[in-house]
Amino acid sequence: MGETTLLSELATEIFVPVCAVIGIVFSLVQWLLVSKVKVTPERHGPSSSPRINNNKNGTGDYLIEEEEGINDHNVVVKCAEIQNAISEGATSFLFTEYQYVGIFMVAFAILIFLFLGSVESFSTKSQPCTYDKLKLCKPAVATALFSTVSFLLGAITSVVSGFLGMKIATYANARTTLEARKGVGKAFIVAFRSGAVMGFLLAANGLLVLYITINLFKLYYGDDWEGLFEAITGYGLGGSSMALFGRVGGGIYTKAADVGADLVGKVERNIPEDDPRNPAVIADNVGDNVGDIAGMGSDLFGSYAESSCAALVVASISSFGINHDFTAMLYPLLVSSVGIIVCLITTLFATDFYEIKAVKEIEPALKNQLIISTVLMTVGIAVISWIALPYSFTIFNFGVQKEVKSWQLFLCVGVGLWAGLIIGFVTEYYTSNAYSPVQDVADSCRTGAATNVIFGLALGYKSVIIPIFAIAISIFVSFSFAAMYGVAVAALGMLSTIATGLAIDAYGPISDNAGGIAEMAGMSHRIRERTDALDAAGNTTAAIGKGFAIGSAALVSLALFGAFVSRAGVSSVDVLTPKVFIGLIVGAMLPYWFSAMTMKSVGSAALKMVEEVRRQFNTIPGLMEGTAKPDYSTCVKISTDASIKEMIPPGALVMLTPLIVGTLFGVETLSGVLAGSLVSGVQIAISASNTGGAWDNAKKYIEAGASEHARSLGPKGSDPHKAAVIGDTIGDPLKDTSGPSLNILIKLMAVESLVFAPFFATHGGLLFKIF
Repeated sequence: MGETTLLSELATEIFVPVCAVIGIVFSLVQWLLVSKVKVTPERHGPSSSPRINNNKNGTGDYLIEEEEGINDHNVVVKCAEIQNAISEGATSFLFTEYQYVGIFMVAFAILIFLFLGSVESFSTKSQPCTYDKLKLCKPAVATALFSTVSFLLGAITSVVSGFLGMKIATYANARTTLEARKGVGKAFIVAFRSGAVMGFLLAANGLLVLYITINLFKLYYGDDWEGLFEAITGYGLGGSSMALFGRVGGGIYTKAADVGADLVGKVERNIPEDDPRNPAVIADNVGDNVGDIAGMGSDLFGSYAESSCAALVVASISSFGINHDFTAMLYPLLVSSVGIIVCLITTLFATDFYEIKAVKEIEPALKNQLIISTVLMTVGIAVISWIALPYSFTIFNFGVQKEVKSWQLFLCVGVGLWAGLIIGFVTEYYTSNAYSPVQDVADSCRTGAATNVIFGLALGYKSVIIPIFAIAISIFVSFSFAAMYGVAVAALGMLSTIATGLAIDAYGPISDNAGGIAEMAGMSHRIRERTDALDAAGNTTAAIGKGFAIGSAALVSLALFGAFVSRAGVSSVDVLTPKVFIGLIVGAMLPYWFSAMTMKSVGSAALKMVEEVRRQFNTIPGLMEGTAKPDYSTCVKISTDASIKEMIPPGALVMLTPLIVGTLFGVETLSGVLAGSLVSGVQIAISASNTGGAWDNAKKYIEAGASEHARSLGPKGSDPHKAAVIGDTIGDPLKDTSGPSLNILIKLMAVESLVFAPFFATHGGLLFKIF
C-alpha cells in the first residue's frame, strides 16, 4: 500500500501556510480599497469647486447631489456619527459577551482536562494504542492536556474571527451608504469587498492556526499520530462552543431590537423602518452586526474546524496514519488551501472583471459567485486529489480497513461541493422575491396576517424537501465510497468555498446597515431605493449562507458521529436495542426544546423593548415631530442585558446533554441522542430560516412595488403591507435566532461527544453498571 504521492512532504509543508498567508494578504488589500472611501467631510468642501476629475466616471460623481441640493457636508458628518454609534454598541456588546464566555471557556477547559486525564487515572506512562495494541502511544494525560490547549486555541480563533468580521462590517456600512450616492454599482462593490475581507480572514486564519497547531503538537507526539489527531479534535470543539454563544447571544440581541422597533414603529406609529425617531433603531443596526456577522463568522469557522478534525481523526487510523504519509494525511487542509485560491479568483469576477450598472444585476452577480467558485473548485479538487493522494489506500470503517481509490475520494468532495450549490439555489428559490413562492406569500397578505402566516409556514416546510434529498444523496455516495472519511471530506467540499460563501453572506447585513444609515442621515428617497435593492439581494444571500451552514452541519455532525462511534469502540448502533432507541427519541426532541428556549428569550426581550420604545414615544415631548432626540442607549442596554442573560440556558442545554448522557447512560444511548438530534435538527433549521427569509422578502416585495402585482398590494401602510410586517416580525426570531443556532446544536453535541469519547468508553454508563 505504501505508494508515494506526487506532492512531497516538504511541498505540503510550504503550500498550506502560503495559501493561508495569500488569503490574509488579499483580505488586507480589499480592506485598503474599502478604506479609500472617506467618511470625513473635509475633502469636498466648497474649496474643491472644479468638481470634474477625469477618471472613468468621475464627471458624473457629483451630479446627483447637485440636482437634489443635498448639503453634502452635513450628510457625511451624520453618517460618520451614526457609524460610530453602531460600532461602539457592537464592540461593547461583544466585549461584555466575551467576558462571560471567557469564564465559561476556562471552566470548560479544566473540565476537559479532568475528564480526559482520569481515563488512565492521570498516569504518565506510555499506553498501548487504542487501535493497535502492539504499539505504545503517549499517555492519556498528554492527550488531555493537548486537547485542552487545542480547545482554547479553537475558541480564541473563533472569537477573533467573529470580532474582526464585526469590526470590518461596522467600518464598511457608512462607506456603502456614501458610495450609493454615486450609483448602485459603486455601493455594491464596497459592501462586497468588505464581505470578502471577512471571508478570507476567517478561512485563512482557521487554516493557519490549525496547521501550526498540528505541527507544534507533532514535536511532542512524534510518530504517535493517533494521539496527535485525537488531541486536535479539541480545536473543533473550541470553535463551535464559542459560535454557539455568539449565535444565540447575537441572535437574541438583534431580534429583540428588530421586533421591538418594528412593532412600535411600523405597526403602531406608522413611521418607516430605520427612522431616526425610533429609539430602538441603533440597537437594531448593532444587532445585525453582532448576530449575522459575528455569529455567522464563528458558526462557519466552527463547521470548518470540525469537518477538518473529523477527517483527520478518521485518517489517522487509516493507511495515511499507519504509513505516516503526511501529504495524504493533510488532504483536508490541502482542499481548504486550494479553496482560498479559488475564492480569490472568484471574488475578482465580482469586483474587477465585471462592473455592475443596474439594480437587476445585483442578485445574478452574487449567484454567479457561487457558480464560478463551485466550477473552479471542482477542477481544484481534481488536481489536488491527483497529486496529494496515493492511487489506492485504505480507510478505517468501523473496525475494518476499506480499500479506496483516489478518484473515489475526489467524487466524495465533489458531491459535497455540488450539494452545497444545490442547497444554495433551492434556498434562493424559496426566499427571493423574484420567484413565485415568495410572491404567493405576499399575495396571501390581501386577506390579512393569518393567511400570510399559514402560507409562510407551508413554504418553509416545503423548502426542506430538496435540500434533504441533496444531503441524503451526498451521504450515500460519500459513505459508499470512503466510509466516514468520505462524509467528512464531503462536508469539507461544501465548506471549501467558505471565503466566497461568507463574502456574499456578510454582504447582506452590511447593505442592511447601509440602508439604515441612509434613512437616519435623512438622505434622499433615491439613495434609500438603491440601498433597499442591495438589501433585498442581501436577504437572499443571507438565506443562502444559512442553507450552506445547515447543510454542512448535517454532514459534519454525521462525520463526527462516525468518528465518535469508532473512538468509543461501538461496533454498530442498533436502533432496536432499548438503550439506543430512548436516546434516539430524546435526541429528536432536543432541537424543539432548544428552539423553545431561544424563541421565548427573543419574545421576552422584545416585550421589554416594546415597552421602552412606547414609553419614550409617550413621555419625550417632540419625539414624533423630530424636534427631540430619542434615548438610544437605553434600548441598546436592554438588548445587551437580555441577550447575555438569555444565552446561558440554551448554551447549557447543548453543552451538558452529551456529558450527562455519556456519563450516566453510556455510549450507545449517546449515539442514539446524536443521531436523533441530527435528524430532527436539520429539518427544523432549514424550515425556520426559509420561512423567516420568505416573510422578510414578501414584505420587501410589497414595499418596493416593482411589479404591477406588488403595486396592487399597496404602498407602505396599506392593510396587506401591515399583514406582511406582522409575518416578517414573527419570522425574525425563526430566521435569525432559532434556525441558525440549531446547526450549532447538531455539530456541537457531536464534536463534544468525540472529544470526551475516551472518558465515556472507559467510565460511561454509570446507571446501567449499577443495575
